[in-house]
Amino acid sequence: MDTAPHQGRIWPTVDSIPVSAVTDKPPGHLGPVRTEDVAGAVGTGRDTTGGAGAATGVGTAGAKPRGARANPAAELGFSGDPEQRGDPGDDMLHAQRVWDGSLAANRLDAAGVAAERQRVATADVTASVSLIVDGRPEDVRASIESVIEHTDAHVLALDLGDVDGAGEVLHELALRHPDRITEWRVAETPHWRGGSATWGACRAKLLRLDMSEVHVLMETSVVLTGDALTPLVAAVADGAVAAGWHGLERPQDSLERPPIGAGWHEAGPGRVRALRGDLMAVRRSAAIGALPEDARDGENADLELSLALKGDLVVPSDRLPVRRLRDPEAPQG
Repeated sequence: MDTAPHQGRIWPTVDSIPVSAVTDKPPGHLGPVRTEDVAGAVGTGRDTTGGAGAATGVGTAGAKPRGARANPAAELGFSGDPEQRGDPGDDMLHAQRVWDGSLAANRLDAAGVAAERQRVATADVTASVSLIVDGRPEDVRASIESVIEHTDAHVLALDLGDVDGAGEVLHELALRHPDRITEWRVAETPHWRGGSATWGACRAKLLRLDMSEVHVLMETSVVLTGDALTPLVAAVADGAVAAGWHGLERPQDSLERPPIGAGWHEAGPGRVRALRGDLMAVRRSAAIGALPEDARDGENADLELSLALKGDLVVPSDRLPVRRLRDPEAPQG
């Protein structure tokens, strides 16, 4: 990506940053959006329900008839031989430990194979991580460096007013990784810190500046400890309109569309009604027009975006390698 024209330049406002006329590229490497029967996660392909049929995917759950093993120790050669010496109880304990270790190794192998399959399946899908930089330079450094270290995604970062020197940290990182980071810096400060730059305007600008198929919303309060993006991008490529780290569900005893933020609770893994915007991958073509551009701050704006998207929103079944540096302040950019 050519970043030379604007790296280091400081624009007066978010609105003053020019955007290409091309804002809705066709999703060339993404499958069609499915509105039902999308798997709740991009997992290992393991048949977790068992059954007598042939095994599917890379797991082992369907490989043998359903039911507990009568004597796993005997199958491994322990305590099943009448001539075997020693305490049969010791043999059984040893055999069970071997069996448990084998299962654990198989799960790790399956997870590794699944992760590699996801990487291969999404190799041609373009994805960018978008960040709003609004202060806390240490968090900005940690968050961006985690994306650089653990993924191949391009980083699109918009600094608002160099609060606490965070813009200088972004600029330093952009100079160090010019092929991975595109920065935009404005003199305008964030609305949630007493300025005029709103969350909706910032997110809409980043969305339109992005040319990738999958647009990842990420907050600087979040760091990756591994490749957390591939499972999200794979879920989107598989038919979901969006996938995220944390899901939300509406209250059970409420109207079809309860007030934004009223009584919503954590949900997932699987299909969810909404996703939190701390780490959320969305089809860029679907987000255009769905993102609440009039949102003044980030509080509940992720809910509004989720409710406006047409299609399934999912949380992967496997725990993502992500941690939070701090609880986000409200309002949060």
